[in-house]
Amino acid sequence: MTNLPDGFAELIPAMQAAHERILAALMREGVTVQPYPRHLPPANERGVAAAQAYPMQGVLKYHGLADWTYRIAYLPSISVNNDAARTVTLVQFDPSLATDEATIGGMPAHGRELERITQTLDAVRALSGARVAARVTTRNILKARIAGKGLGTSAAGAAALAAAAVGALYGAELVANGRFLSCLARLLAGSGCRAAAGGLALWLSYPGLAHEDSFAVRLDDAGQLDTMRLITVPLDSRIGLKTEQAHHDAPHSSLFKAWMLSRGDEIIACLTAARRGDWRLVGQFAELDSMRLHGVTMSGSREHKIIGWEPENIALFRMCNDLRERGVPVYASTDTGPTVVLLTHRDHEEAVVAAVAALGLGLETVRGRIGGPATLLDLDAARAALAE
Repeated sequence: MTNLPDGFAELIPAMQAAHERILAALMREGVTVQPYPRHLPPANERGVAAAQAYPMQGVLKYHGLADWTYRIAYLPSISVNNDAARTVTLVQFDPSLATDEATIGGMPAHGRELERITQTLDAVRALSGARVAARVTTRNILKARIAGKGLGTSAAGAAALAAAAVGALYGAELVANGRFLSCLARLLAGSGCRAAAGGLALWLSYPGLAHEDSFAVRLDDAGQLDTMRLITVPLDSRIGLKTEQAHHDAPHSSLFKAWMLSRGDEIIACLTAARRGDWRLVGQFAELDSMRLHGVTMSGSREHKIIGWEPENIALFRMCNDLRERGVPVYASTDTGPTVVLLTHRDHEEAVVAAVAALGLGLETVRGRIGGPATLLDLDAARAALAE
């Protein structure tokens, strides 16, 4: 059992009941939940592997961590992987190293960045008692000129690191266990749990849930949402927004507990929609929860208001309203930062891109589709990507 934060004990029975309803809905809809592995192969203390993963965009979003060590969220969530970018990571275990080393985007990692990488590596090593240090090389590869804030690259980084570390130390078979991999990816960034699963992914979570039970599963496992398009509009945060600060503040919002209690039924509705290929309901939830997430984020502190949107966000939300009135279904989604992902059908992609350009704000658009799960890469291909 993981941490139960002060002031939330009275909500646990309702969240547990919602969790059980979600598990029943997954079974009813034929979504496979893999068993958590109980036996591991011997550790290869000279192992090397590379992996890639995609960033995610929240649909039914989350904020706040009930347990910061295991990164257990207060509520379950759903996101969609976005191939507007990818993270490539190479992990090499080396007995000659005294400590872990990491390079991010060509620059040595220090401080908090290196600490978080080491925490994930420690979790992977602890599974077998291995003590060998590792050399980590990772890079975000963008289709856009800028990453913006809120693209979800930290989730991609977490998933790619977990896949490469597990692949290097224990082999490809464990990487293929989505439940196991998503649990480990969660330890660096909570959303990494869903990035590891790929597609439209559900992350099961509530305060006190055990580590191995807080995992992610892919809901569109038979191409049900292949007609959906993701148009990313990268935007920088002019206030230097920090996601971890928002995680600390959000549970203090008076809106937060109501958000938690509404989540179970909405997860089941979104799950059911995904299984039937109803991309529009997925988009509706993404836009609605963007508003709620922003409300929770803004109202979590009396003194310090985290206002994560920029003026361009208002223009884009209004643009979506105008397009829908003209019969073009499109929905705007933001996570903590201002970067917007527009969800639409492939038949309307051109109209949406043209509408963004017509705003006259000089905004970049990146056309994309749903990204897959974290996967291992050929080492030569990974090294070439990392050298770009």
